[in-house]
Amino acid sequence: MTSTLPVPLASRHTLPMPRGPVSEAVVESLRSAPPGRWPTGEVASADPLGEDVQLALHTCYELHYQGFEGVDADWEWEPGLLGLRAAMERSFLAVLRDAVPGGEDVEDVLDGLLVERPDARGVSHFLRDEGEWWQMREYLAHRSVYHLKEADPHAWLIPRLQGRAKASLVAVEFDEYGGGRAERMHSRLYADLLDDVGLDTRYLAYLDAVPAEMLATVTMMSLFGLHRGLRGAMVGHFAAAEITTAPSARRMANALERLGAGPRATEFFTEHIEADAVHEQVLRHEVVGDLLRREPELAADVVLGVQATDFLEGRLGDHLLGRWAEGKSSLRRPL
Repeated sequence: MTSTLPVPLASRHTLPMPRGPVSEAVVESLRSAPPGRWPTGEVASADPLGEDVQLALHTCYELHYQGFEGVDADWEWEPGLLGLRAAMERSFLAVLRDAVPGGEDVEDVLDGLLVERPDARGVSHFLRDEGEWWQMREYLAHRSVYHLKEADPHAWLIPRLQGRAKASLVAVEFDEYGGGRAERMHSRLYADLLDDVGLDTRYLAYLDAVPAEMLATVTMMSLFGLHRGLRGAMVGHFAAAEITTAPSARRMANALERLGAGPRATEFFTEHIEADAVHEQVLRHEVVGDLLRREPELAADVVLGVQATDFLEGRLGDHLLGRWAEGKSSLRRPL
């Protein structure tokens, strides 16, 4: 039995507009086919968390996902481009390591994610209690850069794990991909949500609109996932994401209901309330636990993944709430 998907998803997007000399070097090189013009860019003086580097990194990483319209597939493994990407990765990873306290107590940092302060006031709290439709739609546009590829960055982990950790991760990913049903894939549910609130459902449709604060949360996943040496960090990130998603998803579902959205719009979040509560336990005990039993030396990397996720999500939250408090759009290009 086959199902008909109501909203078409474009498989590729056009190259983004550059935001500085590094991203311009990457984008202009990718326009040549076949690959032949290696990009050159001064990475050392560029802000690793800034618009230019984050867009350049995201563009490089996208070649490992669905690519860009008109870009030769051979660019994915072009040595010159990989060299520039490596320079950006080193500076990005160094900033992440410097920004977090670090440590090796995995249980302690994971426990900390389960405790919410009574005065907690994040984006999902704001949208639940007082957010307006324009702010909700902006938030959904931001997150589309990740949620329309949801689970793909984490799939890089599968060949890097062993035994119970691998099998348990695959079980979680199976849920993320809809249990084998295309219409239940979480990326599909997010597209349905976008369609229901009148937003563009195309893959990377809002890439030019989202700022570096959002891009960094996605480039971090690709950085960790594409490097076997950072598998511990990717496991830490995935565990952190699953632990914190269920309560925030409940707030987001409540926010949409308060704003008058129907079941098709809220389904993406209601699906995550129950699913991620289960995934939290699987990730923590079966994936993280088994990984560290096999490779205890990866504890510091797992902690890095948890803390880097919290750091970058905090930056994004501060950006959103700060712009909204001023009555301004949080996007580079208002909807």
